[in-house]
Amino acid sequence: SIESGTFEDCDALTSVTIPDGVTSIGDYAFNSCEALTSITIPDSVTTIGYGVFGNCSELTNATIGNGITSISTSAFRSCTRLRNIDIPDSVTSIGERSFYGCSSLSACTLGTGLTSIGQSGFSNCTSLASITIPDSTTNIGNSAFRNCSALTNATIGNGVTSIGNSAFYECRSLTSCTIGSG
Repeated sequence: SIESGTFEDCDALTSVTIPDGVTSIGDYAFNSCEALTSITIPDSVTTIGYGVFGNCSELTNATIGNGITSISTSAFRSCTRLRNIDIPDSVTSIGERSFYGCSSLSACTLGTGLTSIGQSGFSNCTSLASITIPDSTTNIGNSAFRNCSALTNATIGNGVTSIGNSAFYECRSLTSCTIGSG
């Protein structure tokens, strides 16, 4: 494991290679590593902690392995240069504020195993243009996509039974929204 806070505030850290065999990355392990540009989480990792990559403002590329089942609260919060993210099918939940303030995030693919998106999960992702919520998802939390001002298209899968308050509030460019049968 990589313990909580191990590399927190390492301002000069630019790259990290997490070896296969690591199963857990603790809370804030790489929080505020402002020069970190790329991270690959191998399939062996099953748990990432609270705020693990939060405030990594130079992070442009993150690859999430197939072992992760949950994206924790504030995991990538304020990674303002993160451009795209593919959530693997193994992930069942996206925690509160996981991608909050990722203002350069323009592409996001949600895996088929996702069941819930937490409160403010993608709030203030002002470059996100389109989102497709898979049929496996049942709950979209309050303010989940709030102020995604570039969002023009949202497709909500058939499994969604609950959409929280203000989930798409201030999505001023939204011109097309398909809501599934659930």
